[in-house]
Amino acid sequence: MKFLIDAQLLYGLKLLIASSGFDVIHTDDLPDKERTTDNQIRRISLNENRIVVSKDADFVDSFYVQGIPKQLLLISTGNIRNKELYSLFKANLPKILDLFSHCALVEMNNDEIIGHE
Repeated sequence: MKFLIDAQLLYGLKLLIASSGFDVIHTDDLPDKERTTDNQIRRISLNENRIVVSKDADFVDSFYVQGIPKQLLLISTGNIRNKELYSLFKANLPKILDLFSHCALVEMNNDEIIGHE
């Protein structure tokens, strides 16, 4: 699996996911860095077959309306401390990966991980 992490999420999440052996890029790795547009992210996700990781509900809209990105990890935790977000990712990464084997949209909030068809 390959991932593309949106700008509003910490660069450290890239390092956390990469430490599990996955190919991960963060928008800070791209030429336009945090100014990378949602359309650029969508295009990269399609061209490189990457799961978009974002808090941005606009990706949910484009996922359902256009089918882009093909896979999306929506982070719907609201504003939480960075340490809490890292802990959630670390504790739930195996479940997230498992859900992507049969779900195209996975949502992580403070209490649960939900796979959407």
